[in-house]
Amino acid sequence: MTSWTRWLVVCGVVGGIVGCAIIGRSGDAEAQRFLDAYDATYSKLQYDAQLADWDSNTHIVDGDETNAKRTEAAKGALAEFTGSKSNIEAARRFLAKPEALSPLQKKQFDAILYLAADNPQTIPDVVKERIAAETAQTEKLFGFHFKLAGKEVSTNEIDDRLRDDKDLAVRRADWEASKEVGIGLRDGLEKLRRLRNETVKALGYDDYFSYQVSDYGMTRQEMMDLLEKINRELRPLYREMHTYFRYELAKRYGQPVPNLIPAHWLPNRWGQDWNALVSVEGFDLDAALKTKQPEWFVKQAERFYVSLGFEPLPKSFWERSSLYPAPVGSTWKKNNHASAWHMDLDHDVRSLMSIEPNTEWYETTHHELGHIYYYLSYSNPDVPLLLREGANRAYHEAIGSMMGLAAMQPRFAAGVGLLQGAKKPDPMQTLLKEACNYVVFIPWSTGTMSVFEHDLYAKNLSPGEWNARWWELAAKYQGFEPPSPRDEQYCDPATKTHINDDPAQYYDYALSYVILFQIHDHIARKILHEDPHDTNYFGHKEVGDFLKSILRPGASVDWRQVLRDKTGEDLSARAMLDYFQPLLEWLREQNAGRSPAID
Repeated sequence: MTSWTRWLVVCGVVGGIVGCAIIGRSGDAEAQRFLDAYDATYSKLQYDAQLADWDSNTHIVDGDETNAKRTEAAKGALAEFTGSKSNIEAARRFLAKPEALSPLQKKQFDAILYLAADNPQTIPDVVKERIAAETAQTEKLFGFHFKLAGKEVSTNEIDDRLRDDKDLAVRRADWEASKEVGIGLRDGLEKLRRLRNETVKALGYDDYFSYQVSDYGMTRQEMMDLLEKINRELRPLYREMHTYFRYELAKRYGQPVPNLIPAHWLPNRWGQDWNALVSVEGFDLDAALKTKQPEWFVKQAERFYVSLGFEPLPKSFWERSSLYPAPVGSTWKKNNHASAWHMDLDHDVRSLMSIEPNTEWYETTHHELGHIYYYLSYSNPDVPLLLREGANRAYHEAIGSMMGLAAMQPRFAAGVGLLQGAKKPDPMQTLLKEACNYVVFIPWSTGTMSVFEHDLYAKNLSPGEWNARWWELAAKYQGFEPPSPRDEQYCDPATKTHINDDPAQYYDYALSYVILFQIHDHIARKILHEDPHDTNYFGHKEVGDFLKSILRPGASVDWRQVLRDKTGEDLSARAMLDYFQPLLEWLREQNAGRSPAID
């Protein structure tokens, strides 16, 4: 029902930013008028902040604070608006009469209060200080000069050696060099923890971790219980993998079999991905990819999505993205962590990558374009600006990771000309390689990362205990340890970018893997009628139509209902367990007579 009663727009100016509230009797028309006015200001300020932040991540020059200051100012302006008292009061007033609001309007007002909690102008000095601290931390993190034997090295070079080198002394030196960045980030992280907690407490949240979890409609404890449940369900499979690779790696390096795997034995700086440990004969994508130009990787990923019925990427994507490493000898640096950006909440979409010709970047490009096509799908007139997000944050990662999985399956790879030779890939080795990505990630994401960030924010963990707690969790959940004791002069948690600049949200990735396998299972069995272990989505418009039905509504629908409607089940690790069940049985055979070292 629409109410056209008398209303008055009252605007206040805070730091040059206008915050508007509508005074009068609540009703759909009045609420919509407020939301339209809010959107107009929010879209401009949000775009300005994204543009500044983009430059801060793609052009980092030692000693030049121009981008940092611009980013700080733009984020400050956005914070002053989203956290303005007038906007908070107006949203609360409209929400006090929910019966007068449509469900879509209520969702938008909830979103306004959620945004406000990150920047409440009831404590403007704290918010301003936090924004400055975040900008400084980002510059320090991505402007760091990694060195090995006095010579500067890139993170790509470190990662390459950790994937391939067999010399343990070389591996240890690379691993230790990769952790040096954390030392200079400790003080900044301590400051950020304090400021982030102070910020959200102003709107009634206990701590920053609780605030981030609330975006799922869950309490902090409900989320931790869910993560522990997922970890526990997949634990038998991970335990068998851990046992198997303890023995295999000891053989590879000519060492006694350890209980906890030394961190530098693994092909990833944080032990979150063991994919490089398994070679599948007949499935050597690196051999086919090493001759490809970096642009090919993105063009091939685009071809995949277009084959499903999506539109080609906007011309601006190619003009404005930063897809390749900074040239050798550049006077500037860039953030090398792959990401996708929805700049204007409309069609200015970009990706930040540093593509090298290898399998990891092949999968990553498909993943990042999953985010891009999600952005483009919900940027439509039916989805209000404030709800142009994933159904929840995990959905974004689920779609990207699922498309990465699909692009790596043997029939797909053969179909796009990446498999060479007559030998058919061994199904069990293929499954083991996939598990080294997806299964290995679960204890890292549900355990080490999420429990550490929970303790950091919710328990106010003392900085004097950070490194000890980090390695305690790595031992408990992942079953590995550093090559030598790491005392509190180090800050190894801060070497992970998300701890600094994407905080208290890492469980998104864990939940995304569960959702990924639920959606993939449905596509394989119900749409393609194929074995989930070896599908080929390419060219199937019906798969694209199914995906569009998930992507297009964005956050305008309840995430639980989306999963239930599209897959027929609630959030569950069932599909993931089913997918890897043959591997669990095979690993038990291989591990006969071997003792597990983790519970």
